[in-house]
Amino acid sequence: MNYWLMKSEPDVFSFSDLKSRPKKTEPWNGVRNYQARNFMRDEMKVGDLILFYHSSCEIPGVAGIARVSSTPYPDATQFDKKSEYYDAKATSENPRWILIDVSYERDLKNHVSLDEIRKHPELSPMRLLQKGNRLSILPVSKEEFNFIVKLGT
Repeated sequence: MNYWLMKSEPDVFSFSDLKSRPKKTEPWNGVRNYQARNFMRDEMKVGDLILFYHSSCEIPGVAGIARVSSTPYPDATQFDKKSEYYDAKATSENPRWILIDVSYERDLKNHVSLDEIRKHPELSPMRLLQKGNRLSILPVSKEEFNFIVKLGT
């Protein structure tokens, strides 16, 4: 099993939004970074656990736990000319962008803020805390995952 941190702006799509979806599942669309895409395409597996992270908000941090619930498949927004994620170079025969479905797993009792994460030397190797790392999808170790979950309980 792999562990991930996936960022979303809560005013665009929040952990509460995921929890309120039918089947508590949503396609993770709109990823337009090749490294983040490659994580979804090549490394994410059904059942992997996710720290659902709220970014670009007043108090960024981990809002809850989700799970990868599908294998990768083409992101339909790349073909939709009305979508902000449209990609004129993508074709159905050769899609450039993929997504996976993400499902609600469980709440954390407490939001684990970025400031709280920074306080713990055990978490200092996290890619989230490395300078210049702005990817929306980041791998985390099992130990980092469990440490943050413990902070949230």
